[in-house]
Amino acid sequence: MKKIIPIKELRNTNEISKYCHLYGKPIFITKNGYSDLVIMSDECYENLGKNEIELESTPRLYSRKIEVQEKNNGFIKVCASNFQCKISDVDHNKNKIIEQINKAYKNNAKIIVLPELALSSYSCCDMLLSDSLLKNVQKAIDEIMIKTRDVEAFYTFGAPLTFQDKLYNCAICAFKGQILGVVPKTNIPNYNEFYEKRYFEEFNLNYIAQIQINDNLYPFSNNLLFRNSKYTNEVIGVEICEDMWVNIPRSSILSQLGATIICNLSSSNETVGKENIRRELVKTTSYRSKIGYIYASSSYNESSADLLFSGHNIICEPDGILKESTLFDESEIYSEIDIDRIIIERRLNYNYERNKTSYQIIDFSCGIMNNTLTREYQKYPFISPNNSKNEILKIHLMQAKALERRLIQIGCKDIVIGVSGGLDSTIALLACVKAFDNMKLPRKNIHAITLPCFGTTSRTKDNATLMCENLKVHLQTIDIKKSVDQHLLDLNISKEDQSIAFENSQARERTQVLMDYSNKVKGIVIGTGDLSEIALGWSTYNGDQMSMYNLNCSIPKTLIKEMTYHLSDVYPEIKDILLDILDTPISPELLPPEEGKIVQITEDVIGPYVLHDFFLYHFIYHKLDVNKVFFITKETFKNEYDEETIRKWFIHFIRRFFNNQFKRSCSPDGPKITELSLSPRGDFRMPSDASGKSFIQQLENNKQQA
Repeated sequence: MKKIIPIKELRNTNEISKYCHLYGKPIFITKNGYSDLVIMSDECYENLGKNEIELESTPRLYSRKIEVQEKNNGFIKVCASNFQCKISDVDHNKNKIIEQINKAYKNNAKIIVLPELALSSYSCCDMLLSDSLLKNVQKAIDEIMIKTRDVEAFYTFGAPLTFQDKLYNCAICAFKGQILGVVPKTNIPNYNEFYEKRYFEEFNLNYIAQIQINDNLYPFSNNLLFRNSKYTNEVIGVEICEDMWVNIPRSSILSQLGATIICNLSSSNETVGKENIRRELVKTTSYRSKIGYIYASSSYNESSADLLFSGHNIICEPDGILKESTLFDESEIYSEIDIDRIIIERRLNYNYERNKTSYQIIDFSCGIMNNTLTREYQKYPFISPNNSKNEILKIHLMQAKALERRLIQIGCKDIVIGVSGGLDSTIALLACVKAFDNMKLPRKNIHAITLPCFGTTSRTKDNATLMCENLKVHLQTIDIKKSVDQHLLDLNISKEDQSIAFENSQARERTQVLMDYSNKVKGIVIGTGDLSEIALGWSTYNGDQMSMYNLNCSIPKTLIKEMTYHLSDVYPEIKDILLDILDTPISPELLPPEEGKIVQITEDVIGPYVLHDFFLYHFIYHKLDVNKVFFITKETFKNEYDEETIRKWFIHFIRRFFNNQFKRSCSPDGPKITELSLSPRGDFRMPSDASGKSFIQQLENNKQQA
């Protein structure tokens, strides 16, 4: 590691001598931010011919010793802020910046971002070249540092600064009243309404320079990273407005250098349609580079002349926008960025590579403990909150297209499906109908079979029958009571004991009938088990667990219910039936009803599907820490379930998930439609003897510590 000091320190010969012998490396002396002299110890000089030292340019990594990592839940509370600026009024803007930084800190923000050129204003044009204004900027920066020295947060604001007799559009980056470094804008626009090249120089140096602000020198580069030594996953990079809009954004390079959060100081004018472009650009940048993104833009007070600004602030992470401001609203927005989630995404993304560019890491020490969340998690993470119906129609089409492809592949024109009058078989049947309509095959080639037995109620049987009749598929009822009676008699099992053998004998008999019937008509059996049931192992091995092609294998129960609701409009001839199916308690109907009503309620036995799908999404798909999933589940469902109920069902989920992997290890083919599949040939690979005990222990330890 190279030691770099400014040339004014040459008078401290004893100190320099100590460094030379201590490091055994050359000491690089800088002048006006550029390398000027190299000093080394005698031993170091003697080793020059032995190639034991390196003088060529290498990445410069300067950091203090890493501190003991703070225990936290991985969330960083951040703020994107704008304010009522006054053009070229540095004193006014300085006071507003101080006010906004302190306000955000009081609201527990640990990263605070203000707009581009916030100190001078963006629209002051030729006044940016005024020596008086630039001197006021230097003075104001010192005053901001004095008035924010108690702010234990990383904060950044825009200011025009001179370096090597050129003017740069800069971001001042600070912590507790100390400037950590200065990031210049890399890409200076010079098109349409923007004429920044009239004032500012593009930064194109390929090394870390030093810029003078008042009486001190600070790191000056567009490759600075700011790392929290108390939580080293928090690595902040900074880009300025146009740097995001170019074909190779600075954020892409900074993320490759290790940044997990990008701050964008912007002054983006508002035009019709630009809001959507800006929003999508932030989302795409965050997703592509796997970073948290904080975008702060100038308020509408920035101009009333040729341009109009809107103060569009956005906080985003790879999964989407967390918070954004209302246009033309001078205020700040807050949310929590999940850095753990970003790190996990990078770990899973094998194409994510480190950049070899020279860069500098600057450490600061900031506690981030945050035990509350202002951000909201979707209670139904598999369901799109904004475009649900269109997404449902797409899923319905995807199921149909998958089945079409399979039937073409095997040269088959008949299918067999067991129809129970429940949610899963209904959704699978509707996909079959759409596929056959698309292929111009008669619906009579869909052999829908109802298989009533001991637990079947008239409500479900009638719904199944009426639905098949109205859809004009081939319907057949095969009562399996006698077959199951004989089977139980052969096994010497009494119907009164109602054991697991009693239940599973019915499920396996149904599967046997469907399989044999498919041989009869030269068709294939369509499976109906959904993703939630597959995850929980809520199926009978070699019973409903098995089929020849499963259309629902990637669709969880909560989404199945949503599909049933929206498809009732697509199939008006069975709308009332679908809505009644939706209102029917979820049950395998393997135990005899009481007074004609279902007694075996699935969610009473295994827990609420809304919780299990939440666990499935965040614990299995997003691979979050078990205690973190517990934390966000408590926050999300605090008005529905108490802490002990959530812990109980989470432990139940983990236990069932691991104990039933053997059922998933021999799953039939089926299309991946949502972002998660548990197919052993695709997304999820796990040995059947894997144990979930350590995860359960973490949850139990969490309870004891609380």
